[in-house]
Amino acid sequence: MWIKRIFLIAVILIDYTVCQFLPPGQAIIDSVFSIKNFLEDGGQRLTFEQDNYFINQEYDFVIVGAGSAGCVLANRLSENRDWKILLLEAGPRENLLMDVPMFVHYLQQTNADWHYKTESSNGSCLAMVNNQCKWPRGKVMGGSSVLNYMIYTRGNRRDYDKWAAMGNSGWSWNDVHPYFQKLEKSHIKDGVPGYLGTDGPMAISYPNWHTKIAKAFIKAGIENGASYVDYNGPTQIGYSYFHTTTENGIRKSSNAAYIYPIRGTRTNLHIKKESFVTRILIDPQTKRAHGVEFVNGKKTYQVFARKEVIMSAGAINSPQLLMLSGIGPGDHLREHGITPLVDLAVGYNLMDHTAVPIALTVNASSMFIENVATVPNLIRYERERKGPISSIGACEAVAFYDFDRPTDPDGWPDIELFQLGGPLYGDSIYRDNFNIRTSIYATIYSEMEKQAQNGFQIWPMILRPKSRGRITLRSRDPFAHPRIYANYFSDPRDVRTVIRGVRKVQELAKMPALAQIGAKLIDYEHPVPTCAHHGIDSDNYWDCVIRHLTFTIYHYSGTCKMGPQSDPTAVVDSRLRVYGISNLRVIDASIIPEIPAGHTNGPTLMIAERAADFIKEDWNYAQ
Repeated sequence: MWIKRIFLIAVILIDYTVCQFLPPGQAIIDSVFSIKNFLEDGGQRLTFEQDNYFINQEYDFVIVGAGSAGCVLANRLSENRDWKILLLEAGPRENLLMDVPMFVHYLQQTNADWHYKTESSNGSCLAMVNNQCKWPRGKVMGGSSVLNYMIYTRGNRRDYDKWAAMGNSGWSWNDVHPYFQKLEKSHIKDGVPGYLGTDGPMAISYPNWHTKIAKAFIKAGIENGASYVDYNGPTQIGYSYFHTTTENGIRKSSNAAYIYPIRGTRTNLHIKKESFVTRILIDPQTKRAHGVEFVNGKKTYQVFARKEVIMSAGAINSPQLLMLSGIGPGDHLREHGITPLVDLAVGYNLMDHTAVPIALTVNASSMFIENVATVPNLIRYERERKGPISSIGACEAVAFYDFDRPTDPDGWPDIELFQLGGPLYGDSIYRDNFNIRTSIYATIYSEMEKQAQNGFQIWPMILRPKSRGRITLRSRDPFAHPRIYANYFSDPRDVRTVIRGVRKVQELAKMPALAQIGAKLIDYEHPVPTCAHHGIDSDNYWDCVIRHLTFTIYHYSGTCKMGPQSDPTAVVDSRLRVYGISNLRVIDASIIPEIPAGHTNGPTLMIAERAADFIKEDWNYAQ
């Protein structure tokens, strides 16, 4: 589907330009062929994505997973030219289409995604096919920083102070703030001076384009008593345009930020793509990790680590690999014929942020695929990196609320409202990505879709969920996807929190700024059909809607929990070393003990920056 669309866009662009615009001059011709090369995956930088060396049998460090954390670690550890580093990635290289912010929706339909789904549930994902939510994860150089919507948040300082209070020394806000600054290359001009980093590898900027709807959303929030805020500054409560991991209208993945600048300059760093790690090699007597086994092509290889094996495969793959290697709940491993080496709570403590889509119709122009992917917009993006194509998947503006302390500007947010500049029916790809049943989708959206009714969305997203899920093995086959039990809303307090967010959206819709553009909630005219019997707009109705239209925000975390040895649910210590196994660390979002009140890509980058220094200290590397 996505290949066909992009091919059609390219053909339309070239044919239309050649037929209609050729006479005016050479500039148009240059634009045509520049875009053609762009769409054909050209570009000199892609030469850095080639594997042009043999893999050694032994390295100092073997890193599994070239995602947000793995790319950071590969960069930072290879700063020591005496250390030899191997970075293994199951997926392929990035391509240039992945750089284009508005193409983000289509990446989930490619081989750059692991294509995970949750197990069928009776308490959430009820509007989805087989009651299963899709859980995209990046299987590509850069990992999920290639598939995500480029939203950058740090979270609240209390998130990290709580990590420290849970027994994780070195993870308080004062400890981690310098590492956020270390990774950031901020272009946010109206931020709090000195609070964001400016010299790091990861670009942080506002997108180059917003709809009038986004401006009205922020103005409505201010009319409702909120303030504009630098949410990556000292406080988070208020409204803002999104800070994003983009630069000059182009996505910055961890691969682009941390690996591209050093490729070809550090011979001690080797990278092997399309290499599927099947198990960690651990001596059963000494319980020391000394390498990994992986499949590349049709061959199986073993590679050894003199110092450490580092798992950076993410909150789904890291626990799966630990369990396949004998590290995890003893009874569960034995059920699959795996001899436990150490009994740990691997796979537990699974967390995610979810949101419910609140749809509004509007008189202002909104984002449909038909009016975004036009010839003029594509030409403008190619030449200026501006316009709707530079939008981060129509995500535009955000608000943070602490409903327990609504008048405190320094609150600890429990709900995020994020605004999207187009409707859910603006492109059929959204229905596919979220796995929504055709019958439910048609009942709610088909009339507005046929009329091409302008619309937008505000999604209340729960930030500090109480519910916990679990990752388990499906079998001992490493190629079989693990079982994902999201357990969304197993704690009813989470539903009540989201309902408070829904009520705030209803309140905002009445503000003059949104009223002036004709914003109107659709829920009274187009209710979720399987929930209408509860009485439209009752709390029971919204409880039902939230459990039906359960939209993951892709923030899977916590499955290899960091904690003190006295914590029976902990898998790694505060320096991210796996309990009971020497020379093995987990460094990715799976170590998060409690999910931060924000999007998780930024915290994951910070975790890797912090852990790189732990490793250097533990191996006596003087920087």
